[in-house]
Amino acid sequence: MSDFATARQKMVDGQVRPSDVTDIRILDAMLAVPREAFVPASQQALAYLDLDLDISEAGSAKRFLIKPVVTAKMLQAADIGETDKVLVAGSATGYTAAIAARLARRVTATESDPAQAAKVMVVLAQLGLANVTFSATTAADGDPAGAPYDVIVLDGATEVAPERLYRQLTEGGRLVGVFATTKPPRAMLVTHSHEDFGSRTLFDATAPVLPGLERLPAFVF
Repeated sequence: MSDFATARQKMVDGQVRPSDVTDIRILDAMLAVPREAFVPASQQALAYLDLDLDISEAGSAKRFLIKPVVTAKMLQAADIGETDKVLVAGSATGYTAAIAARLARRVTATESDPAQAAKVMVVLAQLGLANVTFSATTAADGDPAGAPYDVIVLDGATEVAPERLYRQLTEGGRLVGVFATTKPPRAMLVTHSHEDFGSRTLFDATAPVLPGLERLPAFVF
């Protein structure tokens, strides 16, 4: 077994399973998808650690690979079905989109940097994940042209209510993400039913805030 395969097994057995992730499809997907392929070569040794890994290049906007446990628990709460159409908002590395692609019929990922999206598409093609496409938009904007979606996953945190994304959910659709609208931040599940949106707390969690979903600074006299 390669060093990365061993690290992948340890990640699942030591981080993900003990965090009450019991969906075998998610566990199998995380064992199958090489997390190190979605980060720069200089950071591959860090890919399986329990941290938010900054993959940004010098002078570019911040991009992160979020913690494995947060990804796994949010995807489990989203309850993605084999026929579901999924939007991964702010999928900088493409890793969350790759995991979702093994669970859903179709995945669209948003990334505002075309060069970063192109890099990810090469990796996805090498892995044979042909059911993922990228939309060159921000996490906040989502993908109105491709809506509605059965599931929307925020690949990071939001400091504001992502209203535009709510409107891209199908009836019965689910949105999961880390909401830094409260202290402490919490992963939340938002559901769309009968033209209304309900939410419930899943677990306390932290994640880097996605570009475009930051809280506007308050005006001070």
